[in-house]
Amino acid sequence: MLGGLKMEKSRELYERAKKIIPGGVNSPVRAFQPYPFFVSKGQGSKLIDIDGNEYIDYVMGYGALLYGHSPKFIIERVKNILDNGTLYGAPTEIEILLAEKIRSLYPSIEMVRLANSGTEATMHAIRLARGYTNRRKIMKFAGCFHGSHDTVLVKAGSGALTFGIPSSLGVLEDTAKHTLVSKFNDIELTEKLAREYANDLAAIILEPVMANTGLILPDIEFLKTLRELTDDIGALLIFDEIVTGFRLAPGGAQEYFKIQADLTTLGKILGGGFPISAFGGKSEIMKNLAPEGKVYQAGTYSGNTISTTAALASIEYIINNKQIYQQLRQTTQKIVNPLTEFIQEKQLPLTINTLESMFQIFFTHKPVKTYDDALTSDITLFTKYHRKLLQSGIFVPPSQFETCFTSTAHTIEDVEKTARTIIKALEEIFTK
Repeated sequence: MLGGLKMEKSRELYERAKKIIPGGVNSPVRAFQPYPFFVSKGQGSKLIDIDGNEYIDYVMGYGALLYGHSPKFIIERVKNILDNGTLYGAPTEIEILLAEKIRSLYPSIEMVRLANSGTEATMHAIRLARGYTNRRKIMKFAGCFHGSHDTVLVKAGSGALTFGIPSSLGVLEDTAKHTLVSKFNDIELTEKLAREYANDLAAIILEPVMANTGLILPDIEFLKTLRELTDDIGALLIFDEIVTGFRLAPGGAQEYFKIQADLTTLGKILGGGFPISAFGGKSEIMKNLAPEGKVYQAGTYSGNTISTTAALASIEYIINNKQIYQQLRQTTQKIVNPLTEFIQEKQLPLTINTLESMFQIFFTHKPVKTYDDALTSDITLFTKYHRKLLQSGIFVPPSQFETCFTSTAHTIEDVEKTARTIIKALEEIFTK
């Protein structure tokens, strides 16, 4: 039992999983106390667990499911091609069609290469930037997440202007020393650090909207400065749009903020629930990839027919239904607006950040504009909040430092129930 939920089957599966899978999960973000629920089915805006409990889902595959679970237009398209095979080790026309559709939505992407995950896309983009510029160092920002390869598993050191230090065992200091770490939205610090190492700085990489530290919005002047700064010192600007790609607008954050990157990484929504990613940019940069150039990148499953078919369906849907962005915005506001009014009326020590179809409640009295602001959140209270929502059939990410996502599958009934449930949970937390 978890509160009023019967979760015996999930508990049993978790005990089995711990014996054979480290931590009982195949990604750390899925773990929470006392144990996670195990899913049997996802349909539309709902998840149903192995014990039969139903949840309105705002994790949405950590942002991947713009159309909810099991959208028919993607599932049917994939079913129709399965009889033809799954993996060929040779190119298909679908790969070209997908690349052309991506290019049509992202003017900064003249050429594109497909991969299988966000980690792969950022890893290859960084290698390409180093190969193109013949420089060694990159700059990232504390709190921005770019996957789990060594170059980006780096945190800030003790000084303001410093090389990064490993944030995981197994990451070599010799690797981390080539990663500079600055502060998101801090123009002065970023420019000082970039100019100090300008002759050896290959690229600046960032999430244009921080979505892996809760939800932190960029200062538009900060993004403009990065564009001007990288141009001035000859470094590349990499927008990691694994989360924001196709979510803020058909052309992602670059369309939304009207700032173009040199290289872009895409994933999540691209695949519509299937594993695929992409990275792309100017032709003069991308042509440095093998076999045309000397920067090596490869993948057995890159461009596989299942994922590319799903991705093509996903992108075509966006192209033909651009009105969904207004729908998503309105859906999100039906949750955020009553919560904002309630928090202000009760003067609760909470902050809500929201942008289009993304939102998060921070358990801190401070406005959250930086990574340091997010770290002032009360994690204990957030854990209570998460558990109360779960017991009431609402599934939000189990970490304060993640983001909630709405989808086209969320109904008015879903979001109105969600707003009422969250308000009730906050009342119980702050009045008892």
